[in-house]
Amino acid sequence: MTDSSLNSKFIFHTAFPIKNIEQTKEFYIEGLGCITGRENASSIILNLYGHQLVGHITKQELTLPKSIYPQHFGLIFTQESDWGELLGRAKTKNLIFFETEKTRFIGKIIEHKTFFLQDPFFNLLEFKFYAHPEAIFENTGLTEIGDTK
Repeated sequence: MTDSSLNSKFIFHTAFPIKNIEQTKEFYIEGLGCITGRENASSIILNLYGHQLVGHITKQELTLPKSIYPQHFGLIFTQESDWGELLGRAKTKNLIFFETEKTRFIGKIIEHKTFFLQDPFFNLLEFKFYAHPEAIFENTGLTEIGDTK
């Protein structure tokens, strides 16, 4: 993974709970290929394709969600090959899939490939690629979002 953060006008940031720094490094750096940033005894900054992820150690109990809804975070790839490369890496590194790869909304303008990973602290990450880039933000008249409940 290359550091493209300086090439973007805006960099997305999200913070999430973790239980320890070493497990965080194993999943996010060794597994996903993040670049490590600053760290201390209670937090770590990670670069995920030029976006800032910050893991903060919590004493709160963390539990496995029953569903991907309502909370998860991730990336939308603009190149299918990049999506496929990360999918392959996740499989090679034996990361935990909360949902394996699939294609949603086949044949529709919002068709996209997706998979969900689960980090060691039960945070869910989604990675997707849209067949039609305009489906990412446009087509506001369409009401389908996510899986039907």
